[in-house]
Amino acid sequence: MYTLLEVILPVFLVISFGYIAARRNFLSAEAIDGLMKFSQNFAIPLLLFRAISTLDLSQGFDPRLLTSYYTGSLISFALGMIGARLLFGRPWDDSVSIGFSALFANSVLLGLAIMERAYGAASLAPNYAIVAIHAPFCYFLGITTMEIVRSSGAGVTRTAISVGRAMFRNALMMAIGLGFIVNLSGITLPGPISDGFSLVIRAALPTALFALGGVLTRYRPEGSIREVILVCVLSLFVHPAIALFMSTQVFDLSQGMVRGAVLTAAMAPGVNSYIFANMYDSAKRVAATAVLAGTLFSVLSVTFWLIILGV
Repeated sequence: MYTLLEVILPVFLVISFGYIAARRNFLSAEAIDGLMKFSQNFAIPLLLFRAISTLDLSQGFDPRLLTSYYTGSLISFALGMIGARLLFGRPWDDSVSIGFSALFANSVLLGLAIMERAYGAASLAPNYAIVAIHAPFCYFLGITTMEIVRSSGAGVTRTAISVGRAMFRNALMMAIGLGFIVNLSGITLPGPISDGFSLVIRAALPTALFALGGVLTRYRPEGSIREVILVCVLSLFVHPAIALFMSTQVFDLSQGMVRGAVLTAAMAPGVNSYIFANMYDSAKRVAATAVLAGTLFSVLSVTFWLIILGV
């Protein structure tokens, strides 16, 4: 248990420091936004760029790993959407947003930090492979389903192309793309540039976690509690359980890949859940509450999965 506390407690302490700093007005909302922009638009993109550019693609991008993780994503999305509709009588567009909250895990801010704390920086290759296609997969699935449900607006294809363009102007996606180019071309960065990147990268995850804590103060615990519980159960337990089953019983992956798939799947809903709900003006309160509640409850759920996986 002490080992588990050593892994989990520092991550959530940093988040709580950010929460307290914002809640007590030690830092303004603008300062928190600045930290989040630094981490998401600069430091984390550099982290992902270097990780992808040096990743052994033949080992990291194992189709069995991606299938193990994204099978759970698909099932969680479907269960969240259908459950919200059939169990709670939500409109279909609300149901899609609720399903999206169960789909989009916080794979970067929480997933990378906890995996690194638990198993070391050398263990992160499976996480980087999952992260590389996470946003495109989730957004394309969510947008396509929402457009089919609404059967209006610009249509599935045009909307998917429009949002795809926006995603690939995103700093994270650009960094991943450039990382693939460098990796496949065999380019080696000069030492001083690589060392400069390293200095910024060291600040990436701590800054992101601190800023995440500050951002969480903007979400209020409101919205239908039943839907929030559904999202949290799917995100924190069902998704990782499917990933564990697929990676051990179907594919017999290595221990490192099993850990990467399961821990990434076990992360709380990411802030993108609320962004998606806001984009379509549907189930926004449920999405916001699920992000906050899921992050809090993940202290317990991550402990459970680390016990299962072995620290």
